[in-house]
Amino acid sequence: MTLKKTRSWVLLAAFAAAPAFAQNIAVVNGAPIPKARADALIEQLVHQGQQDTPQLQMAVREELVNREILMQEAARRGIPTRPDVKAQIAVAQQTVVLRALIEDFVKNNAPTDAEVKARYDDLVKSTGGGKEYHLHHILVEDEQQAKDLIAKIKAGASFEDLAKQYSKDPGSGKNGGDLDWSDPKAYVPEFAEAAMKLQKGQMTDTPVHTQFGWHIIRLDDTRAVAPPPFDQVKAQIVQQMQQEKLQAFEEGLRKNAKIQ
Repeated sequence: MTLKKTRSWVLLAAFAAAPAFAQNIAVVNGAPIPKARADALIEQLVHQGQQDTPQLQMAVREELVNREILMQEAARRGIPTRPDVKAQIAVAQQTVVLRALIEDFVKNNAPTDAEVKARYDDLVKSTGGGKEYHLHHILVEDEQQAKDLIAKIKAGASFEDLAKQYSKDPGSGKNGGDLDWSDPKAYVPEFAEAAMKLQKGQMTDTPVHTQFGWHIIRLDDTRAVAPPPFDQVKAQIVQQMQQEKLQAFEEGLRKNAKIQ
């Protein structure tokens, strides 16, 4: 009876300790490594693109065991109590907490599909559909030279041949001054303004001066630019709206804070 009673108590103690042991992935020199710590590291690695596999779980266990061994040695040397280390720990802890705060805010304040679609519609209206211009130009350093080239072109000389011979623009000069299709607003204001006044096939009658020199511009054609499909830019719009909400949240907190 005594032997049976003793064995019963041993088995009962083992069952009682099992749940606690299951909460740890290892015990190093008496210090437990909680499973929650491993789960957090695995979640972080999965978020970075790794697959949650038995191999990854084993690698994480080994990593955390090594860390615990090193941490115990660092504690033995008093490193965690050094003022510089304590300050860095405080900054790291703050970073983790703030990241969690931001993640919670973004999750709980996600824009609705209707809000995202409304923002997309506003963007389409503000751009007016857009238009691209196919332009050629010749860039020279001297205004008189630009005037002389304009006269030669009007007299029948090839715009492209003169661009290859005289243009200082290394990108387009070798291609006969061809700038390909682009939004004129992508150029400096003086160039864009002159280009947008031209009709199809027309060339500037006088040289256009910019910070780069003197330009002769020819408009070959224009075309309407359709806005990108909603599904193609939805993720970008959502991200932009989330950033705007987060910024407003931070500014509101700062406005109400007492800063001395």
